[in-house]
Amino acid sequence: MVLIKASDVLRDAQRIVVKVGSSLVTNEGRGLDEVAIGEWCRQLAVLARDGREVVMVSSGAIAEGMKRLGWTSRPKAVHELQAAAAVGQMGLAQMYETKLRENGLGSAQVLLTHADLADRERYLNARSTLLTLLKLHVLPVINENDTVVNDEIKFGDNDTLGALVANLVEADALIILTDQNGLYTADPRKDPMATFVHNARAGDPALEVMAGGAGSNIGRGGMITKILAAKRAAGSGASTVIAWGREPDVLIRLARGEPIGTLLTAQTAKQQARKQWMADHLQLRGAVTVDQGAALKLRQDGKSLLPIGMTSVDGDFSRGDVIAVRDPSGNEIGRGLANYASAEARLLCRRPSGEFEALLGYAAEPEMVHRDNLVLTR
Repeated sequence: MVLIKASDVLRDAQRIVVKVGSSLVTNEGRGLDEVAIGEWCRQLAVLARDGREVVMVSSGAIAEGMKRLGWTSRPKAVHELQAAAAVGQMGLAQMYETKLRENGLGSAQVLLTHADLADRERYLNARSTLLTLLKLHVLPVINENDTVVNDEIKFGDNDTLGALVANLVEADALIILTDQNGLYTADPRKDPMATFVHNARAGDPALEVMAGGAGSNIGRGGMITKILAAKRAAGSGASTVIAWGREPDVLIRLARGEPIGTLLTAQTAKQQARKQWMADHLQLRGAVTVDQGAALKLRQDGKSLLPIGMTSVDGDFSRGDVIAVRDPSGNEIGRGLANYASAEARLLCRRPSGEFEALLGYAAEPEMVHRDNLVLTR
């Protein structure tokens, strides 16, 4: 286990996911808070100029839609929730685009569902898009695609989405901005003996006991969803900070290492967590066998698996599925995420990357499995 110093978590973080809740974005449902959103965008621009890569996960579409439609309470009918999301998403995206542009940042709207992140091919497509946007210095603003989903509206929350996005882009940290200072040992509105939790280990079962239900009738989350989101983000090595969104310069000060809010540290290094996930928790859909030279490069040199070193392909798998890598004797030496489906991989066996476009009709990754997505098992 790799212990992470609390003071180093945000100061050393190069890729950060920031999630802001509905009650903050819409000023408790009274409409989009232009001043607050502008302030967060200003801070995001400071982080970007400092060389950080930042992704924003923003709630608020349904709440803004409710305001525009004149609804004072959150409807229960799915079609009404979807309608509110469709109406509100227009204003939400426009507000972020305007405020980020005023601070010299380009922006992009990305709508996701949990299904996008559960399906491996769509997961990789979403990941590629987000990483490309970051390379182009464009800040992605992500929201759940509430206009086309059912279960996510009824049971989902953007705290969970924030954690999934942190895993998706392999973020170093997740910042959850909320209307509370952070986590208390009990609800301070009900228990005068409640004390503030400054630092704890993400995934500690005691944290779930401390957390209560939703604190607002505008959003769907509460402190428990933030605790569970921190636990999920820690699975890929990202630590989480839960802080008051209206704290002056909260993002800038956190990035400098100031102890604001509740810090829930991930106790496993990012790369170790991802490789352990691939090795222990994924069902294999197929395998490729490699020649002795490729096996040595994978084992000894830490290289990616190139199709030219592959001799055969087994199983029926899609791009993004986890597959086994076998040596010439049939022994599994590693596992990784396939960049090509099995039918394509069979065409690419023993072929150099310069022939891929002629064989497939398009040119994609030169690797069958990139070394960042490969874990050695033997």
